[in-house]
Amino acid sequence: MKAKCRGVMAGLALLALAACSDSTGEVREVSLAVLVNQAEQLAGSRVATQGTVRHFENPLHYWIEDEDLNRVEIFPQERIAPHLGETVRVVGDFEYSPTEGRRLTLESIEPVESR
Repeated sequence: MKAKCRGVMAGLALLALAACSDSTGEVREVSLAVLVNQAEQLAGSRVATQGTVRHFENPLHYWIEDEDLNRVEIFPQERIAPHLGETVRVVGDFEYSPTEGRRLTLESIEPVESR
């Protein structure tokens, strides 16, 4: 009986872990302004946002920005580079550090059509 009970408890624990991991996979739709103003609170989140792709040569880095110059650096560079000058919607893992700044590691990228 004890072994059966342990098996049930182990199963429930795994079920609880699976439920928690599903909720953390949620994508939060946010503007660049929100990412800038709430960077610490959103660090570690999967987010979707959009902006125009810009870059700087030395050191080489790419970011997206809005009209108010709210910016988030985008990685990997090889995936964002072909979209230079375009407005894109990106989904990915957002990180923030006071020393490293705001960065998003791409999961997906798609051009946003002009209206």
